[in-house]
Amino acid sequence: MHFPLNISLGKGQIPVHFVCETLAYFIGYRYYSYLRQKTHDKISANHRLIIFVGAAAGAFFGSHIVGVLEHPELLSKFSLLYFMGNKTIVGGLLGGLIGVEYTKKQIGVTASSGDLMVYPLILAMFIGRVGCFFAGLEDGTYGTASNLPWAIDFGDGIRRHPTNLYEIIFWILLWGVLSFTEGKRQLADGARFKIFLSAYLVFRFLIEFIKPNYVFNFGLGVIQLVCIAGILYYYRVFIQPKKLFLKYA
Repeated sequence: MHFPLNISLGKGQIPVHFVCETLAYFIGYRYYSYLRQKTHDKISANHRLIIFVGAAAGAFFGSHIVGVLEHPELLSKFSLLYFMGNKTIVGGLLGGLIGVEYTKKQIGVTASSGDLMVYPLILAMFIGRVGCFFAGLEDGTYGTASNLPWAIDFGDGIRRHPTNLYEIIFWILLWGVLSFTEGKRQLADGARFKIFLSAYLVFRFLIEFIKPNYVFNFGLGVIQLVCIAGILYYYRVFIQPKKLFLKYA
């Protein structure tokens, strides 16, 4: 397979990555709308809209700020173009969380707003990472060199860990685990989102060890430090897992 993969359209080409990213937003939102119609939402439509704005603002700044800090050795080249050109999912998720919590506090909403977003987010992440895979080296989500049988040459002659495929597998497994768990026991309000985000933070912390990112002298990178901050925020998920279920809420 040749990377990056593009779709020929007349004399031009459309990157599959762009197509997947667009579909991720569209299908994710449509799936969220479908679920909301079938679910009794404790949050009013007006408050939902306000929370969405807070989430979007937080995700925008969080994604780009962490994306820029991910390469501290390049901060001397900082510009608005550089800021807009760097983003990361971890920063987006945690920035969105901060935006949501701040917004909810301002409007007096106490019910969980994230549970309804979990499966749409997983679906969107899955589609987005498919695009990252087909983007090859251009996307920057590839792993370090590897001799494993499934290592892939993304176009530079070096066989690498397909970390974007690892993440796709992670999303499939997380969807399955959540669905199976909810089929057996009822989760407490907000527990689904806590499991979703804390699980992803642990996954990203570990997967960063096999990605060619900048690391500090103590062996960790910016993404991993941000993941640790998020994991500490959700520490109860790890030390009091029984409270995730309604029976113990």
